[in-house]
Amino acid sequence: MRVALKIAYIGSAYHGFQVQPDVPTIEGKIFEALEALEIIEDPSSANFSSAGRTDAGVNAIGQVIAFDTERSNLAIPRVINSKLPKDIWAWAHAEVPADFHPRRYARSRTYRYIVPVEDHDISLIRSASQILLGTHDFANFCVHEEGKCTTRTIKKIDVRLTDNLLKIDVEANSFLWKMVRKMVTAMMLVGSGERDMEWLKQMLQPEVYEEGLKPSFPYGLILMDVNYGDSVEWISDGYAIKRSSEKVQEYLRYHMVMAEVMKQFFPKEHQELD
Repeated sequence: MRVALKIAYIGSAYHGFQVQPDVPTIEGKIFEALEALEIIEDPSSANFSSAGRTDAGVNAIGQVIAFDTERSNLAIPRVINSKLPKDIWAWAHAEVPADFHPRRYARSRTYRYIVPVEDHDISLIRSASQILLGTHDFANFCVHEEGKCTTRTIKKIDVRLTDNLLKIDVEANSFLWKMVRKMVTAMMLVGSGERDMEWLKQMLQPEVYEEGLKPSFPYGLILMDVNYGDSVEWISDGYAIKRSSEKVQEYLRYHMVMAEVMKQFFPKEHQELD
């Protein structure tokens, strides 16, 4: 039987999703868990595949993996989570066709980027997002991979402000390496007034204009969802979701305290947020 899982993770402790020698990765921890439970013998024989790679420090709520197994009764989130570290967890599963590949079957993907707002004009950022919508050559917004087409279709960009944090949701048919993070950099440059709309339009014409962009920090990026339409019937695991919520609450408490601790390193006259 072929099984698909929805995976969430906090990426700060890992060198990205894809397995690499001698460094901790999300995929590596998943392999260890599946092999320890004897759900798979090894990734190759199980035809293991994923919806895509994420870089070091990037997070996910809706990453998708798939593999073949003869022990489908064990290939459920609450069992697999027992062998995973607390910052990686499965929360839904599905039986899928034998040829199911999480990347090739995907209709679209949605990422969210969260960034603090300083002296930015939100209306300019929203206007910039509309320029990026549609089908364009995003060669100026990615790290080039030889032989790979750089044309992509952005289906939706949603920009909203919550408590001085900007949440930018981007949905596309697929993404290039570091594409979302470079798009965010470009939108924020327009929002700060450092660049204008004409510059952004030029950036979408790499055949006549080339410029390198520094990607925004990875920790603000979350892979929110991989969309398969109605072709996959997901079964959510209530127990796994409850336990993962408790883990996230632990992280939230820790970072709330650490945010306050960091303020103590500034002179009192600069502690305006107290």
